[in-house]
Amino acid sequence: SAISLLVGGIVIMNIMLASIKERTREIGVRLAVGARRMDIFTQFLVQTVLITTLGGLMGIVIGFLLLDLVSKFLQMPLVPNPNMIMAALFVSMGVGLVFGIVPALKAGNLDPVIALREE
Repeated sequence: SAISLLVGGIVIMNIMLASIKERTREIGVRLAVGARRMDIFTQFLVQTVLITTLGGLMGIVIGFLLLDLVSKFLQMPLVPNPNMIMAALFVSMGVGLVFGIVPALKAGNLDPVIALREE
């Protein structure tokens, strides 16, 4: 499971780096009109954590649906552990937080002049 989390985190980081590359001009405009570097950093970090949290919530919903199917197939009640559900949600948030720091730092450290020249 640790390898899956590592691979998923790297995928999220690459997606966010591509998003920053596509939005370089937008970041430059925001910096030019007065946004602080911390604002840009926070925006991209929150965006990454939000994406991974929504992914975790979707995984929990799919898990509930599969648990219901397995319960019907086995003809016995299966009850999910609330602690495991919360742990899964916090792990997905943590992956977003850890792997979102590098792209957020890159976005926050962009030079506005160079960013505005990008096409």
